[in-house]
Amino acid sequence: MITLRYAAGSDVGKVRQGNEDAAYAGARLLAIADGMGGHVGGEVASSAAVAAIAPLDHECPADLVAAAEGAVRRANQRLRELIEQDPSLTGMGTTLTLMLWDGPRVALAHIGDSRAYLLRNGDLYQITYDHTLVQTLMDDGRITAEEAARHPHRSILLQVLDGSDNIEIDLSLRDAEVGDRYLLCSDGLSGVVEADQLRHVLATVDDLGDVAGRLIELACEGGGPDNITCVVADVVDTPGPAQDTPVVVGSADPS
Repeated sequence: MITLRYAAGSDVGKVRQGNEDAAYAGARLLAIADGMGGHVGGEVASSAAVAAIAPLDHECPADLVAAAEGAVRRANQRLRELIEQDPSLTGMGTTLTLMLWDGPRVALAHIGDSRAYLLRNGDLYQITYDHTLVQTLMDDGRITAEEAARHPHRSILLQVLDGSDNIEIDLSLRDAEVGDRYLLCSDGLSGVVEADQLRHVLATVDDLGDVAGRLIELACEGGGPDNITCVVADVVDTPGPAQDTPVVVGSADPS
């Protein structure tokens, strides 16, 4: 039985007062959300998005991609309802990246700049596309990757969940392999820790809880300018579910 082992961690970082990130890790669903918006808007947006998609972890849809897309759109609708109920939340939004498994098949749904990475056979691949201004400038050849890392507008997002009608979701169906290791993270990690450092930790640290902890430490050592949240998961072949208790962290953590 192909299933997941997983862990997740979240830290407020060294600068922010509250945690606007949220993440979920379960036997079939991994998700990360990075909220934004004045006052408590970011925390509300990310936690609401994760709560809206969490039921996917216990469903067995025939069409994984359609189910993933439907969950993202439900999350977007939930944000719309919350804004209608409380106009002070106007302007809030969140990134959302989720992976939904059924054996070796995995649907990936993504909007914003929270990232998903795959470590396979020692090589690290970024499998999401940043919906940011600087990524567009890089695509057009107007700036380099090095310039993008220091660009004053590197945090400007072109797509987020914000309750509006015109969201554009990246959707794909992928084949997972036993031995794969996945990382989902907010830009508080990927924007601070270099890809070669991510790869080294993912490739050399066995315990998933230690992986999450070490990645968060590296982001804090790099200044911790934003909230830092990550989900790590291994694809394993076991007689039954490798784990069955979901892990919820960040603003979505009920404790």
